[in-house]
Amino acid sequence: MKYTSIFLWMSFSITLCAFSSCNAQKQLIEGEEHTLVSEKLQYYLYFPKEYEEKQDRSFPLLLFLHGGGESGDSLAALKKNGPPKMLAEGKQFPFLVLAPQNPHKKQWWNVRAVMQLLDTIITHNRVDPKRIYLSGLSRGGSAAWELAVQYPDRFAAMAVVCGMTPVPYASWINKKMPIWVFHGTEDTSIPFSESEEMVNELKRIGYDVTFTVYEGVGHDSWVQAYQTEALYNWFMKQQME
Repeated sequence: MKYTSIFLWMSFSITLCAFSSCNAQKQLIEGEEHTLVSEKLQYYLYFPKEYEEKQDRSFPLLLFLHGGGESGDSLAALKKNGPPKMLAEGKQFPFLVLAPQNPHKKQWWNVRAVMQLLDTIITHNRVDPKRIYLSGLSRGGSAAWELAVQYPDRFAAMAVVCGMTPVPYASWINKKMPIWVFHGTEDTSIPFSESEEMVNELKRIGYDVTFTVYEGVGHDSWVQAYQTEALYNWFMKQQME
């Protein structure tokens, strides 16, 4: 009788363990899903005067990403700031300018969609893939940093104006890519310390970084930054190896 009780207890324990294992397996399953994300990006594309004249030549291209205030579905809003504003006022650039619009007023840039657009423009136009320049202001500046981190071998140079920075990932950026950063010391939207800390870290690990500090200037440091003619001359000197 004693042996029978032990046997029954052991059988019950084994059954209980098997049942518990079954339940655990139902709680944790393995799966796979192929996702497809679609994004509608309106954009401006500017061609320099020489583009039609010199049919046998490839040209540099500047990818410009606007700030949060220009997001939405009104493409004309892009003309408020940066290179699109300058183009609307008659400024001539020696390179193509691609200025997409973030359709979401309260979402970050979809950088994968931006790269797909960039690749399409490069494929269908005479663009020199070794002379792709990147720039952005505010939320677009943050996206520029993200692009530099995630696509380190795509850009010949980058200029960022008052953007939030991914300091822990500084070393992921292409060390051969020159960087120019602009920020106002009195910026209350994106603190000056964002750029300052990133620049210090990049310099510490040996990057080629230029830092323009606007004393007493707030968040709209892009007004002065994009009027810096030396910036465009600097871009034109950069080329990927």
